Amino acid sequence: MPGWIVPPPKKPEKTPEEFREERERKVGWLVRHGYLRSERIRSAMLAVRREDFIPAPYRDYAYEEVPLPLPGLQATISCPHSYPLFYEPLGLGEGQRFLEIGLGSGYGTALAREIVGDSGIVVSVEIDPVTLEFARGNLKRAGYRDIVLVQGDGGLGASERAPFDRICMTAACLDVPPPLLEQLERGGRLIAPVLDRGVQILTLVKNVGRKIERTEICEVLYVSLRGKFGAEER
Repeated sequence: MPGWIVPPPKKPEKTPEEFREERERKVGWLVRHGYLRSERIRSAMLAVRREDFIPAPYRDYAYEEVPLPLPGLQATISCPHSYPLFYEPLGLGEGQRFLEIGLGSGYGTALAREIVGDSGIVVSVEIDPVTLEFARGNLKRAGYRDIVLVQGDGGLGASERAPFDRICMTAACLDVPPPLLEQLERGGRLIAPVLDRGVQILTLVKNVGRKIERTEICEVLYVSLRGKFGAEER
């Protein structure tokens, strides 16, 4: 993970109560630092136990601001602040049809499921079969059984489930893949790290009918998108 120092693996020692206290402190920190504003996203971050989505040797680091390695090729779970950083600009909310590109550990997927609620739908596409199976197990153990998991090229989206109100890409791309724009509902929003002269810029895309509006948010650092529209394949 270029740009990050991964802490050393260790035997997990923290208790559920210690994790609960850390989770509550982290949510408070996210609120104070302006990352977290929506009550629905806040409630989801309190409800989902991040430690349950991390490999055992890194479990005790669950609430530290560092990405951690996952099974699969270059797979990571992002820093805790990354989730509201993406979901707040998206305006992710109840009843929406949500598409996630890059399943990772399943943690962000579980958060999204809590946020959209029973009236919404969550679809996640993951290209790496090892990563997908790791996340599938995490989600099953956590009780999330109605999330649609797809192994495939994330840049192609999930046309059979389209259109989507919100789309979140957790991998850097040279530009937003055209299939994802086509699957975005009118009035919908998409967020993605987009490469600009070697720098990843978190970019919010809005479908406002006959045109697409883009807003740059901040610099970020994510693994590159793989597949047909991958940043490393051209």
